Amino acid sequence: MENNFFIDSDTFSEEVLTKKHKLENDPACRTNHMEYMEGMEIIESDVCENVMKHFDEYDADKYTAADVRRALEHETCSIEDFKALLSPAAEPFLEKMAQRARVETSKHFGNTVYIFTPLYIANYCENYCVYCGFNCYNHIKRLRLNEEQIEHEMRVISESGMEEILILTGESKGASDVKYIGEACKIARKYFKMVGIEVYPMNTDEYAYLHECGADYVTVFQETYDTDKYETLHLMGHKRVWPYRFDAQERALRGGMRGVAFSALLGLSDFRKDALATALHAYFLQRKYPQAEMSLSCPRLRPIVNNASINPQDVHEKQLCQIICAYRIFLPFVGITVSSRETREFRNGIVKIAATKVSAGVSTGIGDHEKKYKGKEEEAVGDEQFEISDSRSLDIMYDNIESEGLQPVLNDYLYV
Repeated sequence: MENNFFIDSDTFSEEVLTKKHKLENDPACRTNHMEYMEGMEIIESDVCENVMKHFDEYDADKYTAADVRRALEHETCSIEDFKALLSPAAEPFLEKMAQRARVETSKHFGNTVYIFTPLYIANYCENYCVYCGFNCYNHIKRLRLNEEQIEHEMRVISESGMEEILILTGESKGASDVKYIGEACKIARKYFKMVGIEVYPMNTDEYAYLHECGADYVTVFQETYDTDKYETLHLMGHKRVWPYRFDAQERALRGGMRGVAFSALLGLSDFRKDALATALHAYFLQRKYPQAEMSLSCPRLRPIVNNASINPQDVHEKQLCQIICAYRIFLPFVGITVSSRETREFRNGIVKIAATKVSAGVSTGIGDHEKKYKGKEEEAVGDEQFEISDSRSLDIMYDNIESEGLQPVLNDYLYV
């Protein structure tokens, strides 16, 4: 495949290097990150205004131990209670938060833990996001699977027993257009009961098309809700447009998707404010679309190709546990996913408290499931987006969950 959809650093011209330097050092050279680009759908919605009002006003340091105690005593967790539970004042109450979260999880999910796996089908990207291994200025091995290769990967994964798949691409409409992703969804529907997509944000009609092709739900990471910080991290490409990304889940629901997932990449900015905004994003959309399934992911920064120094700034496991417990207490009905970015030990513990979904048999590279699942060597493998921490297979994950007295679930949907 020709390298038309990213910048090949082996052939950086002086002009390209100059542009990269200017993007990094001169904000005046960047486009306005709050202005829509041509072709981007604008919808009328008050969700963003509601979320950002709380985000801007939130001062985590103003909350006291008394505020946290009151929050834990209330039967229903209000937005103000949630803010207290995310604050530094709540850290000494982590055990009590975990106990409350465990009760709420049991009420709404019993002892079930859902298992899925991601499949990256392309890693071409047109964005320059400084923390991402796929960014267009990063010299990595690029690959886009064709339909035959996609089907082969999906068959291998399906033979392992997996019934839910999440399809991912780099953010490049040139290399991975909507039709390409749609064909991948059609193939996935042959092998899996649940099909999710985590790709670039789209317009409502495009989401409707992918739903017709077989996609059930859409995941979009806002990365950070801090618009000023967002501007310094996303220097080029469609992803630079913050408001278009924010409204992606609502466009997906308008396009007929059954469910949507939300996340900030914890560690990019103030993690407490980002966690607040993530949950409120789901909260306010749920009030508008009560039929929709909502879920939250809780990823932290991980090392990437060519930059092993990228790690969460101040989000340690204790803080991550606090966030997840606060999510569960505030939104007891939402699914909470903890990915293979986290360690085996952490994931084993958090599924007994608040998390309801984990990934297994994970690769963030392109085209290597034959090697991963069957021990065969693959010639063409695209580089990974980031390094994972927990590499357990489906069989091992399933057994580990059962050994903890929990019920692993591969699918609970019946199509008629």
